[in-house]
Amino acid sequence: MHGVEAVVLVGGKGTRLRPLTLSAPKPMLPTAGVPFLTHLLSRIKEVGITHVVLGTSYKAEVFEEYFGDGSRLGLELEYVVEEVPLDTAGAIRNVADKLREPDVMVFNGDILSGVDLTGIVDTHRKHEADVTLHLVKVADPRAFGCVPTDDEGRVQAFLEKTENPPTDQINAGCYVFRREVIDAIPAGRPVSVERETFPGLLEAGKRLQGHVDATYWLDLGKPEAFVQGSADLVRGVAPSAAVAQPGDFLVLEGSAVHEGATVRGGSAVGANCTVAEGAVLDGAILFDGAVVGENAIVERSIVGAGALVQAGAVLRDAVVGDSAVIGARCELIGGARVWPGVVLPEAGVRFSTDA
Repeated sequence: MHGVEAVVLVGGKGTRLRPLTLSAPKPMLPTAGVPFLTHLLSRIKEVGITHVVLGTSYKAEVFEEYFGDGSRLGLELEYVVEEVPLDTAGAIRNVADKLREPDVMVFNGDILSGVDLTGIVDTHRKHEADVTLHLVKVADPRAFGCVPTDDEGRVQAFLEKTENPPTDQINAGCYVFRREVIDAIPAGRPVSVERETFPGLLEAGKRLQGHVDATYWLDLGKPEAFVQGSADLVRGVAPSAAVAQPGDFLVLEGSAVHEGATVRGGSAVGANCTVAEGAVLDGAILFDGAVVGENAIVERSIVGAGALVQAGAVLRDAVVGDSAVIGARCELIGGARVWPGVVLPEAGVRFSTDA
């Protein structure tokens, strides 16, 4: 990977993951025991890329406070703050002054992927492309814009969402740019790679190459995907050098899990948590300091830092903000979200007909 550096775009507000992102940017939310960005940075380091520039905006200071200069991960990290929203290509152009290599790998900071990063660079160089895009094949491409390619993998077009997509290939949010292409993006204004940069390059006859595969790929933008991604990392389904020992669950230091509790399904229990007797965690994420009471059930749900789930409460596909209290025998099901610090009284929210 000589002559390659990386840019990671982490400036989004993560509104689809609220209330969790009210206190931290999405890439810094705990995922399989560490901030999600750690998993991506570990994969970048694993393939031999050492210089990484983070394009930040929302709560920008949090990234540098945690990762510092990157030396703890064996990386050289630099930070560029986006003062006003610049969209995807604008954010890439905004970090250009920090770049120094001929090839630049660009990552969306909320994508969990198993793609061979070295393979993308090899594709880029083999075809002498101006930009190479990771394209992933998905079972149902209707929810995404599609990117058709010819027999040599050359990108033909960028198509909007449609009920009858002509291909199952979608833009997976990972690219390799020639440095000159980044320098040619207009500076100081919002620019979209999908709507302006890439179509403009095609129109100009530049070579946009697709690196197509069907490896693990997940956009962690929604709570259900965030939960799945964390569980897949814990279990080793999704690759990460930041997970030392994959297993059915993960419990961090300082937590007390009663021997009569059940923890399974890739659940991740943060530091200094308490899980009482009879509690069931299945595909759950507990942020640091969360407490789950006796016989409570937490399935495919996220419990924020310092939150309390009291005895007999049931959470299924729910999100609980930091320091919230879910009263005993409450039932939060099917996408329910509780904001930080909110206190629900005993049996105050129910889906069952009994009291």
